[in-house]
Amino acid sequence: MGPIALALLIPQINFLTNTAFIGRLGPEELGVNGISGVFYLLLAMVGYGLSSGLQVLMARRVGEGNRRSLGKTLANGLVLSVLFSLALMMLSLWIAPLLFSFSLDSDKLMMLSVDFIFVRVWGLPFLMLTQVANAFFIATGRSKYIIWGALLATVVNIVLDYCLIFGHWGFGALGLHGAALASVISEVVAAILMWGIFYAKKMNKKYELKDIIYFDLELAKDSLSVSLPLILQYFFGIGGWLIFFFYVEHLGTMALASSQILRSVLGIIGVGTWAFAASCNTLVSRTIGQGRQEAVPALIRKIVTLSFGSTLFIGGILVLFPHYFLAMYTTDAALITFAIPALRIVVLGSLIMSVATVVFNGVVGTGNTWTNLFIEITCVLIYVIYCYIFIQRLQLSLAMAWLSELVYWLSLLVLSGLYLRSNRWKDKII
Repeated sequence: MGPIALALLIPQINFLTNTAFIGRLGPEELGVNGISGVFYLLLAMVGYGLSSGLQVLMARRVGEGNRRSLGKTLANGLVLSVLFSLALMMLSLWIAPLLFSFSLDSDKLMMLSVDFIFVRVWGLPFLMLTQVANAFFIATGRSKYIIWGALLATVVNIVLDYCLIFGHWGFGALGLHGAALASVISEVVAAILMWGIFYAKKMNKKYELKDIIYFDLELAKDSLSVSLPLILQYFFGIGGWLIFFFYVEHLGTMALASSQILRSVLGIIGVGTWAFAASCNTLVSRTIGQGRQEAVPALIRKIVTLSFGSTLFIGGILVLFPHYFLAMYTTDAALITFAIPALRIVVLGSLIMSVATVVFNGVVGTGNTWTNLFIEITCVLIYVIYCYIFIQRLQLSLAMAWLSELVYWLSLLVLSGLYLRSNRWKDKII
C-alpha cells in the first residue's frame, strides 16, 4: 500500500508543479491546461482501463500460482496496449479540433487547446507501456518498483517545465508548448526505466516471457472481456468530467482557471484513496483466487476505514489553510478568493470519494467488470444531467458546479454497495 500511495503522490506533486508554472502564464493558459489536460486524461484512462483489467487477471493468476499463464497475459497485454495507443493517437489528432471548436465559446482557447494536444498526444504509447508495467508489479507484489518510474518522470518533467515554459538554462521560452513537450519526454523516460527494471531483474525469464511481440487471439479475447468494460467505464467517467469543463468554460475564464486548480487539489486529496482502491482491486482478486470469498467484505471494510481516515486528515488541512495552499498555484489574489468556496465543496466530495472509490474497486476485483460498466454509466448520466441543469442552463456559481462531485460519488457508493451486498459476485470465474 505504501509504495502505491507514494507512486501516486509523486505524479500529483508533478501535476501541482506543472499547474503552478502554467498559472504564472495567466488564467487563459491555466484554463487551456485544464481542458486539454482532461482530454488527454480521457485517452490515458483508456490505457488505465486496459491495464486494470490485466492487473485483475494477473493477480488472479498469482493467487492460483500459475506463473506461466501470468507471463502470457502480460506479453499479450503489451501488444494490446501498443495497438490501443496508436489507434487513440490517430483518432485524437482528427477529433480534437472538431470537439474543441464545437464545445468552446472562445476561439483563442480552442486554438491553444488543439495546439497543446497535438504535442501532448505523442507521449501516449509510452504512458500505456508504463501502465502495463505498473499493473504487473502491483499484481505480483512488487509495487515498490513503480515508485522509481513515477519519481524519475516527475523530476524530469519539473526540470523541463522550468526550462521549456519560461526559457531558463539556455532554452527558448515555449510556454504551453514547453509544458506539453516536457510531459512527453518524461513519459518516454518513465517507460524506459520501468521495462529496464523488468529485464534487469530477469523477470522475463522467470515468467517465461520469451518474446515481447506475443499475440494470442483467444487470450486477447479473455483479456478484453475483463478490460473492455473497464475501458468503457473510465471513458464514460472522464468523458463526463470533460463535459463538466466544457460547461464551466461557459461560466468564464476565471471559473475555468479555478477549476484547473481544483482538479489538482482533488488529485492531492485523492492520492491515499486511489492507492487504497488499487490495493483493494488486487487484494480482492487475489483473495477470491485463493478461494476465500467470505473474507472479501471484511477486507473491503478495513480498506475503506483507512482510506476515509487519510482523506479526512489531508482535507482538514486544506479547509483550515486554503489561502496558503492555493497561493502555490497562482499569485492572483482574486482568483484565490474566487476558488475558496468551491474548494470546500471539493474537500467534502473527496470524503465521499474515499469510501465510494474503494467499494467500487472491490467490485472491479471480483472480475464482474460489466457490472462496473453499468454502475459507471448510470452514475455518469446522473452527473451529466446535474451539470447540464445547474451549470449549462442555470449558470450557477462555481461551488454549485463542483457540487456535482458529491452527486457522482454518492451514486457510485450506493450502487456499488448494493451489488456487493447481493453476493452475486461470488461464483464469477475469470
